[in-house]
Amino acid sequence: MSRFLRLFEPLSRNCGSWTKKLAEGPSLEAFIANSSVPRENYDPTEVPYLIDESAQLKKVFFEVYGCQMNVNDTEIVWSILKKKGYERVLNHNAANVVLIMTCSIREGAEQKIWRRLQDLRKHKQRRDLQVGVLGCMAERLKTQLLEKEKSVDVVAGPDSYRDLPRLLETASGGQAGVNVQLSLDETYADVTPVRLDERRKTAFVSIMRGCNNMCTYCIVPFTRGRERSRPMNSILDEVRHLSLNGVKEVTLLGQNVNSYRDMSEESHPFIRFTDVGLAKGFKSKCKLRSGGLGFADLLHQVAEVDPEMRVRFTSPHPKDFPDEVLQVISSHKNICNHIHLPAQSGSTRVLDLMGRGYTREDYLTLVDTIYKFMPNVSLTSDFITGFCGETEDEHQMTLSLVEQVGYTFCYAFPYSLREKTRAHRRLEDDVPLEDKKRRAIEILEVFRRKAKLKFEKQIGDIQTVLVEGESKRSTEELFGRNEGNTKVIIANEVGGERIHPGEYVSVRITNCSSQTMIGEVLRKTSLQSSTDEEEKRQMIL
Repeated sequence: MSRFLRLFEPLSRNCGSWTKKLAEGPSLEAFIANSSVPRENYDPTEVPYLIDESAQLKKVFFEVYGCQMNVNDTEIVWSILKKKGYERVLNHNAANVVLIMTCSIREGAEQKIWRRLQDLRKHKQRRDLQVGVLGCMAERLKTQLLEKEKSVDVVAGPDSYRDLPRLLETASGGQAGVNVQLSLDETYADVTPVRLDERRKTAFVSIMRGCNNMCTYCIVPFTRGRERSRPMNSILDEVRHLSLNGVKEVTLLGQNVNSYRDMSEESHPFIRFTDVGLAKGFKSKCKLRSGGLGFADLLHQVAEVDPEMRVRFTSPHPKDFPDEVLQVISSHKNICNHIHLPAQSGSTRVLDLMGRGYTREDYLTLVDTIYKFMPNVSLTSDFITGFCGETEDEHQMTLSLVEQVGYTFCYAFPYSLREKTRAHRRLEDDVPLEDKKRRAIEILEVFRRKAKLKFEKQIGDIQTVLVEGESKRSTEELFGRNEGNTKVIIANEVGGERIHPGEYVSVRITNCSSQTMIGEVLRKTSLQSSTDEEEKRQMIL
């Protein structure tokens, strides 16, 4: 027994010293971040032993591919990383973190990113460099990115940007940082995006995330998740912030902006319009939310923030276009007389295969309704060519739709089959690639011919143009955009006075191509002081 006690004698002798050290050492609170700060300022994500002390030394370079939503997402990411001490650089050779914001909407976009990752692998062999893949491609191809492309250190989906500082720190320890979990409620409403180019006088504002439409060709619901709307108050706060910082035009962004619905109680005092429901003749596979605030309410409130700030939005779905939205647009001088109205096809059968929820006739009826509210509206659109089973006759129907509507701009993309979509599971991608490409070219040819005719009729008109920057053709020229979002080239001064980005000018259109106008500056102006077209004609005469 005495031998047994002697075995524990060293422990017994040291027990007192260990107890004393524990008493003198840090308490449990020392291991909990911000334990001494007021509870309202407490941030449970800031755990001291997980904070990256080297973040002050991290220099990040962003590469952005795809749509305007990806630009806005990058600005959210930059806001999050900037608060953690990261520094942004404009050259990837000066960076030790390269983050690529990706797009999965078409195969061509993904192929560009695969090639870029191969190039970055060479840079990693020469220097210490972390590479992160963010956004839609990260969610869709997480396994392939980690297995096929060994140069990738971090993979973060669209709903996991808050987790990026931790993911980058994890990757610093030699382990891949991965989070592609989709969320049912993440909108980043409390994150104020930090603009990538603070000199620009235009900005994008995300009002919602995800999509519920489930068009058969589209990967977005699988990469960005279900539809969630930001609270109106947070959107208005961001727009006010942009206005105070000299931004003269905001574009409200969403996969389907006109299905926006804010159900939060604190925004109810804003209610003014009712826009629940579909445009006439349209049907929906989704259950429409009722109550709260709709897109018409939001559009009205955003327009009221700053009468001298232009407001645009993209992209709406034709099915969610009640008259209330058109009434709001036509009643505010600073909401641009321009609607992007994706058609995708001019064939009712193909539209049904796409799951779009409308016929060719429904779409044209909506176009007529829009023209009744806004006779001088500029319509732009999207088209997919060579969708599963599309015949040559159905392609001709699309050409006739483009001819009939007379868009001022449109995008035409050869169909690209995406995994996980309903088309991938149930339909056959049977149109040859060469036919898809030819059909896209033919759509663009018709649109350009019609657009040039429209623009030629505007020669001599006086238009208000927001100046955006220096023209690529000459340092003596500037470019801006009119209400219809068409680029206008002008001189860089009027009456011996220099013209600066962010200023509105009255311009007489003197010439045009199918995509650009050329104009003579008459004077500087403002949105609220600009007069109706007929009055402006009389002024010149």
